[in-house]
Amino acid sequence: MDGFKIIDVTSMVSGPSATMLLADQGADVIKIENPNGGDHTRASANTQKGFSANFLNNNRSKRSVALNLKEDAARQALLRLCRDADVFIQNFRPGVVDHMGIGEADVRAVAPDIIYVSICGFGDTGPYATKPVYDPLIQALSGLATVQAGSDAERPRLVRTILPDKLTGTVAAQAITAALLARTRTGEGQHIRVSMLDTILAFLWGSDMGSQTFIDNPFPQQNAASFIDLIYETADGHISVAVQSDREWQALTRAFYKPEWLDDPRFKSPALRQENINARLNLTQDVLKTDTSEMWLKRLEAEDVPCAPVLTRSEAINHPQVTINAIVMETDHHLAGGVRQARPAARFSGTPIDIRRGAPALGEHTAAILSEAGYSEDEITAISGNSKTVAE
Repeated sequence: MDGFKIIDVTSMVSGPSATMLLADQGADVIKIENPNGGDHTRASANTQKGFSANFLNNNRSKRSVALNLKEDAARQALLRLCRDADVFIQNFRPGVVDHMGIGEADVRAVAPDIIYVSICGFGDTGPYATKPVYDPLIQALSGLATVQAGSDAERPRLVRTILPDKLTGTVAAQAITAALLARTRTGEGQHIRVSMLDTILAFLWGSDMGSQTFIDNPFPQQNAASFIDLIYETADGHISVAVQSDREWQALTRAFYKPEWLDDPRFKSPALRQENINARLNLTQDVLKTDTSEMWLKRLEAEDVPCAPVLTRSEAINHPQVTINAIVMETDHHLAGGVRQARPAARFSGTPIDIRRGAPALGEHTAAILSEAGYSEDEITAISGNSKTVAE
């Protein structure tokens, strides 16, 4: 993404996570923030030297410009920055950017071929379009909370991470790269609209909406298959074991010293094992309770049965599989100090990712970026209302 310039007017997680992914891949992401506090996640709990972990983990590799977009001079400065930008991304409620004077028409007037990206919660139209939104509301409306419960008859449950927010960011980042690729072929920009509701319904359809797939052939997927998950108790902890194929089932019976399970008519095929899932999982649990996690993992691995230990956060980042693959990196943030983060997930053989900078202080690059746009020092002072910004 080196050479692409992105103007980022997003806050919280969905938009910032999208632009951080692209910034890590080389894009010059200019984060526009309100001088009065900036991105809301700057005020999150768990801070070090004035930086919250939430902000650091969604805004790496970006530069920050503080502009009060309620002021015309600041809005004009933003539009000037858009002149040579490739992407403009915002996640205000539908209609807000038009009132602010930074809607698609305003931005395209100065950058005709720009990729304009709008992220929202419920979609651009409909009765929920302008409602305030947070991740749990999307989990509720999309059906994800009832999927997580295991049955429509059970109390709905939230996924204990902000899946809609983070997945929307990933979808938006992929869509931006696709639109940039299309522009290289057509020379034309376009408007990308991504909603959290769209994202989660599309996400669920691949595995959890079979009951809704065949219009004339309903399937009672809303009924519970099993409330037993694939986390099993051992004599001293927990492990996960998952088998699907006949080969894996046979391997499991060998690891458990249970050859008689192969003759059980309830487990003769994958379909029968799914139909009799409670009986199968209960038998598995009964066996695993008899010895330690370490012993069972060795037995299961020896038979090539899919399995893994259940780890805490602290254990996970120190597991050999994580450390050998250098998934977690430690860096010295120029202001916040020592920081531990996950590296960008995709590894490129020809264009390896180099983390150029940590997340910026509020307005840290205002003077430098406005100077790049042709503003004089006096003009920058007048726009920013402060002749000093945090040193780069």
